[in-house]
Amino acid sequence: MDEEINESPLVSTEWLADRLDDPAVVIVHVLYEADIDDYSEGHIPGAHKKYWKEFLWDDMIREFPKPAEMSSRLGALGVDENSTLVLYSGRNQYAIYGYWVTKILCGHPDVRVLDGHLKKWTLEGRALQSDTPAAAKPRIYTPQRELRDDSSRIGSIELRDALGQPGHVVLDGRYHSEYNGERVKPGTGFDFGAERWGRIPGARHLFFRDLFDDKDDTLLPPDGLEALYRGVGAAPDQADAVVSYCRCGHRASLLWFAATQLLGWDHIRVYDGSWTEWGSSVGFPVER
Repeated sequence: MDEEINESPLVSTEWLADRLDDPAVVIVHVLYEADIDDYSEGHIPGAHKKYWKEFLWDDMIREFPKPAEMSSRLGALGVDENSTLVLYSGRNQYAIYGYWVTKILCGHPDVRVLDGHLKKWTLEGRALQSDTPAAAKPRIYTPQRELRDDSSRIGSIELRDALGQPGHVVLDGRYHSEYNGERVKPGTGFDFGAERWGRIPGARHLFFRDLFDDKDDTLLPPDGLEALYRGVGAAPDQADAVVSYCRCGHRASLLWFAATQLLGWDHIRVYDGSWTEWGSSVGFPVER
């Protein structure tokens, strides 16, 4: 993939290392847990930190911010409509979720995701910074659209009503234990996030980690990604409409990102309410 093409959503560690002093490039380290500060353990020089929920959700309701609010948040980070926003995280899917919200939903023109994220940067022995950089100089950011573009999303009612329709495929990007109905939240700690365990009826499993090279957390090349989608019958010539979901929407946005931004497909939407909503909704069907 040619990294110099503006439309490319991925940038390499080399690309970013060459632009650390470029004032037009603003780097954000997306924290994946409110109580895990992997930023202070070592971050890319000059990067600002934002906890994903504070950065990408409305302050009051379980919804994404409107473009005017997102513009205000980006402006506070020193971003304006001409800036290149580069996102990375200790867990890849959170930066990709940020790409989806800031660019696709809210309209920032130039958003990139660091391919390989912090893992590849660290494996290559590149410089890390442990102290907090100087606060960003706020910029005036003119919203790029009046209304949020929600065309890449699907709600629970529409999804429920489409279950079982010919040509309609639902992809579950969670861990095997979640997909099989053994846990709601991955791991071994306190299990929370929905009232029921299980999956959306008929959902096919496309484990999100399979999209990455385990050695350095870079995304697979296009032919490798396409093979994964074809393996679950979700390529455009196999399905008319595809919906991705997970627990909170991050891994679902990764499945959307790979299909639309890297493979160029346009038949997939994100159910961002995901299992947190579905597994707690009265009367919604569950499969185990």
